[in-house]
Amino acid sequence: MNLISRSFYARDTVKVAQDLLGKTLIRNIDRNIISGIIAETEAYRYTDDEASHSFGGMTERNKAMFGEVGRVYVYFTYGMHYCVNAVARSPDYPAGAVLIRSLFPQHGIDFMYKRRKTLDISNLANGPAKLTQALKITQKEYGQDLTKKSSLYIIDGIKIKRSDIASGPRIGIKKATDKLWNFKISKNILEDN
Repeated sequence: MNLISRSFYARDTVKVAQDLLGKTLIRNIDRNIISGIIAETEAYRYTDDEASHSFGGMTERNKAMFGEVGRVYVYFTYGMHYCVNAVARSPDYPAGAVLIRSLFPQHGIDFMYKRRKTLDISNLANGPAKLTQALKITQKEYGQDLTKKSSLYIIDGIKIKRSDIASGPRIGIKKATDKLWNFKISKNILEDN
């Protein structure tokens, strides 16, 4: 188990979004270890990205995006869902984060079944709100350090070739739709590991 170092997150947000694919997100809660391989991400930068929460400047909600890289940025959306991000940016940008959109479940699957009230493994963490519900991630995780073993952190996972990464427009946004900053790996790659 190798924790992902802070320097990994101190690079261009788009590059980090691609390189997080295949890494393992670990949730340690209620004496349970729940984990999954990161299967889909989206990059959100700063003033060059109208879809980013940081585009209009720092607020109480988005201040983690301007803080130390390798930290957790959690936000509440649609009045009912949490989404989890890893703060990541190069020194050229004052803000940035990578939305973790989906996981391929590995450990703690029974815990996820109970949280999600489904026995369909393909429907446990295949969206950002499903992921946070399955792993019981809430605003309490805001600002946590992903580079240290705690209740939420990221470690090495499986190797993903660039040719196995698909990119496209980010999902559910109306601005900056020309940026192909949604990245995902094919399911068959995940099932082979």
